[in-house]
Amino acid sequence: MNAQSLLPVIVFGPLLGAAVAGLFGRRIGDVASQAVTTGFLVLSCLLSWTVFAQWTWGGLEPFTQTIAPFIHIGTFVSNWSIRLDGLSAVMLIVVTTVSALVHIYSWGYMAEDPSKPRFFAYLSLFTFAMLALVTAADFMQLFFGWEGVGLASYLLIGFWHHKESANSAAIKAFVVNRVGDFGFALGIMTVYWMFGTIQFAEIFPHVAQVAGKSWMFIGRSWSAIDLACALLFVGAMGKSAQFFLHTWLPDAMEGPTPVSALIHAATMVTAGVYMVCLLSPMFEYAPVAKQIVTLIGAVTALFAATVGLAQNDIKRVIAYSTCSQLGYMFFAAGVGAYQAAMFHLFTHAFFKALLFLGAGSVIHGMHHEQDMRKMGALWKYMPITYAVMTIGTLAITGVGIPGVELGFAGFYSKDTIIESAYAAAHGHGGVAWFAFIVGLLAAGLTAFYSWRLAFMTFHGHAKWGHGHHDDHAHAADDHASHAQIETHSEPLPDDHHDDHGHGHDHKPHESPWIMVGPLVALSIGAVFAGGVFVEKFVGPERGEFWKGAIFNGAANHILDEIHHAPEWLAWAPLVVTALGFVGAWYVYIRHEGMGARIAANKGLLWGFLYNKWYFDELYQATFVRATKFLGDLFWKGGDQKIIDGLGPDGVSAVSYALGKRTGKLQTGYVYHYAFVMLLGVAGLLTFALTAWRA
Repeated sequence: MNAQSLLPVIVFGPLLGAAVAGLFGRRIGDVASQAVTTGFLVLSCLLSWTVFAQWTWGGLEPFTQTIAPFIHIGTFVSNWSIRLDGLSAVMLIVVTTVSALVHIYSWGYMAEDPSKPRFFAYLSLFTFAMLALVTAADFMQLFFGWEGVGLASYLLIGFWHHKESANSAAIKAFVVNRVGDFGFALGIMTVYWMFGTIQFAEIFPHVAQVAGKSWMFIGRSWSAIDLACALLFVGAMGKSAQFFLHTWLPDAMEGPTPVSALIHAATMVTAGVYMVCLLSPMFEYAPVAKQIVTLIGAVTALFAATVGLAQNDIKRVIAYSTCSQLGYMFFAAGVGAYQAAMFHLFTHAFFKALLFLGAGSVIHGMHHEQDMRKMGALWKYMPITYAVMTIGTLAITGVGIPGVELGFAGFYSKDTIIESAYAAAHGHGGVAWFAFIVGLLAAGLTAFYSWRLAFMTFHGHAKWGHGHHDDHAHAADDHASHAQIETHSEPLPDDHHDDHGHGHDHKPHESPWIMVGPLVALSIGAVFAGGVFVEKFVGPERGEFWKGAIFNGAANHILDEIHHAPEWLAWAPLVVTALGFVGAWYVYIRHEGMGARIAANKGLLWGFLYNKWYFDELYQATFVRATKFLGDLFWKGGDQKIIDGLGPDGVSAVSYALGKRTGKLQTGYVYHYAFVMLLGVAGLLTFALTAWRA
């Protein structure tokens, strides 16, 4: 099959499914809506793997296929096009595979929800927007897909709109992303000012020629390419939940768990990483912007890993894990290892979607309980979920044997990133040293919070069941109450009356095969995706695989230099990972209850981590209150008092007052009117006599 004929079906198939389910869902019913949307996604997935196979092993060459004109205004030209290269081929299988499995999984997870057509329509709409983003041939279509996934994520996060917390989380995600998107739009404008076009094929070959172009601002000359790349990266910070613009991602767990797996693990949050790698021809000539990317990525990796240590909601732990792993991808791109960043994006999609959907299986089996402090000993009751989540944990912690090059998916991609940071630091210094140290430290923290999740959920004593009393658990619960922390449990429909409504009175149970099946499929990717594709992505075959989709400058030999790294570097990630595992085992298995006692002590460090470095409180005290103050000032002071007060409201008030006073003259008594007439006649006579004498 010709790839050019398959790509339109891959991209627009989910849009057609979304239209059918969204517009006709009530008429055709739940099952038909689910079948249509899932069918189109499975078709897109199969065709994407066909195109990817042709690209990887069939010698397919890059091409751009124009579908229709989009926006033509003067010299500003944008066509709706589909671009196929190494980057888009990888993203096609990542997006469609995860989305198809999430659609199948949602048949079981959302079985009791009364709004299934709407949910599946939103999922398919999101997938279409993401596919439009990753196949864009210019900045305009990229921006269209960028905003499309933002809209779809808003709809999905707030899907349970009867929950105030879900509505607040959706608005928060939308607003925070608008901050990043403002920078992204300014970056696109800067690119158009520099190159006179927004077409990637016209921009990339001429970057070197305009790299020295400057921009005078506040009396100082600024590198235009650095400015453009920095502004574009601000957009990536918002979409990929990087430090400063990360606060929306944990709250986005208010959406159904399949949404978390699709949007916040494998697809939307990786759009920023994809964009930076796509724009590697520009970032290679923007050294300042690359250092910013490296620094923000490293700080995010460390920040999110520390916060994940103290969270109790199973989905929030995985959400902060996502932030941390995205930090790895960004600092890899920042040091010039774009291929390593895309490799980790690829492997991360499998094991992170596996962990999120596995968490959904736990929540389903625990009758919609999300607090890990109320779990424990679930491996006996949910053996398949336990097995696949253990695989996901081994993959995200990067377990493998150096030298033999045998391990889970994360072993290949994460180790490559750490080695790339070391090579960049050893050759160029700067923030790369910070990224390397943070990469090692975050690897140990990742192991700790990942195994903490596994131990609290599946091992130890059962902390669920009617009438259970556990001193340590109660101590932690007391602290949670003191801190006024909510457990964001997913609601059931109002008409749901079976045993799921009484989670503490019934034993946990394994999820149905419609949910377990996608977990098994993702676990295969979590095991083999790294070993199978390591040579293609970052090994000797990378040049043929990427075929110019990723550009490395003449001085960028990072991936070649890692082969000359000292032997200890290959073992360092494994050592810190082992230390993290031992630490989690010691606290949550060997001395079960120690973690609850630490929480009950309300220490400063624990409180700092539990409250997420107090970013929400800081933003509330500064940006939110300042914005509210300015809003009240301009609304109540400027609009209501000045504009309306002196304008229409003021005029109407004066007219009303004059009319009311004048109306009092109309008494209805004849002698009053006669008296007024007499005064008038006297006044006229006085005027006439005065005028005659003059």
